[in-house]
Amino acid sequence: MATLLRKIGLIRLHDRDTEDPKHHQGSLKGTKGNQKNNTKHCNTSNETNILSTPEIKAKKFDHSVKDKTPSKDKQGKDTKEKQQEKQQQQQQSSKSSSIPQLAPQRQHCTQVRTRRLMKELQEIRRLGDNFITVELMDDNLFEWNVKLHQVDKDSALWQDMKETNTEYILLNVTFPDNFPFSPPFMRVLTPRLENGYVLDGGAICMELLTPRGWSSAYTVEAVMRQFAASLVKGQGRICRKAGKSKKAFSRKEAEATFKSLVKTHEKYGWVSPPVSDG
Repeated sequence: MATLLRKIGLIRLHDRDTEDPKHHQGSLKGTKGNQKNNTKHCNTSNETNILSTPEIKAKKFDHSVKDKTPSKDKQGKDTKEKQQEKQQQQQQSSKSSSIPQLAPQRQHCTQVRTRRLMKELQEIRRLGDNFITVELMDDNLFEWNVKLHQVDKDSALWQDMKETNTEYILLNVTFPDNFPFSPPFMRVLTPRLENGYVLDGGAICMELLTPRGWSSAYTVEAVMRQFAASLVKGQGRICRKAGKSKKAFSRKEAEATFKSLVKTHEKYGWVSPPVSDG
């Protein structure tokens, strides 16, 4: 037995000695490598666990947001300032676009109207036939008082003028900004007339005094001749009634009457007087 046990022990010792030292070292290296990897893995896991905690993440996110995004007050101020700048730019652009367009147009219309009226005044004074005379209202070139001295001498109106010692029929004529491309507004002041297409307030029912019947070729002198003809054709007379004759014509009433008659004639047509008769 003793010899048997000794043999077995020798065999085990022999096996240990005959084992491959490289294999043994590899196994040792493997264990060391596993230890190293394990330590590295533990270290990395610990680091990631420490850096990835929610508190630290939240802090980092807060700092980054604070650095990048401005405060609400700053945002509000910036938006208000931008809106104000846009409004100022729009106002400046609208002013710059409107002023150069409107001012020259108005200036041109004023020049055309002034030249035309000055020319007509010279022509009326040059004629000197005592048909009409013109006076400026308060030295205003754009508002005239026109005296009509003559009508058809065979008419009843002419007889009325003689009997009442009426030397002329006085009319007020105002010229709009775009004259002569738009008609003047004309009304009778004195005496108070009946018929002859003279209506309430001294308004005159004549198609040529409306935008539809007006032509820029008409002169004031030509308009007055047509008005004199329409007075006779419409059997105009001087009012001699005690109550009515003293009542003066008014501009507001004349303007309202003229607007009303224009609407009526635009709806039903201009039957009398025709344009040829004034």
